[in-house]
Amino acid sequence: MTTADTAGEALKKAAQALTGAGVDSARLDARLLMAHALGLSAEGVFGQPDRVLGAEEKERFLSLVEKRRSRQPLSQIVGCREFWSLEFAVTTDTLTPRPDSETLIEAALAAFPDKGADLTILDLGTGTGCLLLTLLHERPGASGVGVDISEAALDVARANTEALGLDNRTRLIASDWGAELADQRFDLIVCNPPYIPEGDRSSLMPEVASFEPPHALFAGADGLDAYRTLIPDIKKHLRTGGRVFFEVGIDQADAVADMLGHAGFDDIDISKDLAGIGRCVQGCG
Repeated sequence: MTTADTAGEALKKAAQALTGAGVDSARLDARLLMAHALGLSAEGVFGQPDRVLGAEEKERFLSLVEKRRSRQPLSQIVGCREFWSLEFAVTTDTLTPRPDSETLIEAALAAFPDKGADLTILDLGTGTGCLLLTLLHERPGASGVGVDISEAALDVARANTEALGLDNRTRLIASDWGAELADQRFDLIVCNPPYIPEGDRSSLMPEVASFEPPHALFAGADGLDAYRTLIPDIKKHLRTGGRVFFEVGIDQADAVADMLGHAGFDDIDISKDLAGIGRCVQGCG
């Protein structure tokens, strides 16, 4: 890709370069990268096709495009991703928040509809904190704990907690799942564990396989190892009548529901995402 004098020319060449690299959303990504490079909104870029780019602006934009050509996720390049209409910082140490996870949020909010309830929430494997912080944002009477084994991920979650003004209702703890929680109990537990089968590694998009943290993606031959570890012990962290919500991968919902049933959970339910895929499994402890 060569440099260009105007924003419109640069966008056209960037989109061509990204298309050649296999990026499906090449035109949109080029526009978002231009907006990031120039400090504009995506809409603002539309209104300035004849803007002459300065040398530093050109260099900044081309550097961003090269990163995207390597298939680095757009969220990592611009440093953020929207989830549930909230903005979350994202780094290479965290999974990028995905629309699929909003199915879990919808199910949890439906199960606990009282916006002013004094809920306690636990997020196992919090990453960016998107699940916990979204629930706290929607339930202003709640408080919560997020745990993650990665200190780097917890740093991202802390930044998001402060940016959203939720630090007074949030604790973040370094822990291998619930190992450091002792006898703490919660009304609501959410978890988006690794659930991709190891054998699927080669079929993943480069954005996932090459740039997202493997420990947050893969979980044994069938992708169910994390559930096998978590479910037998998770009841000890639930208050009487509390509920747990797991995000699951494609064709995993029934297996996880069976695990919950064998562990003594009742009122088990599966929620589907917009594509009709069972994406969230919940049970009452």
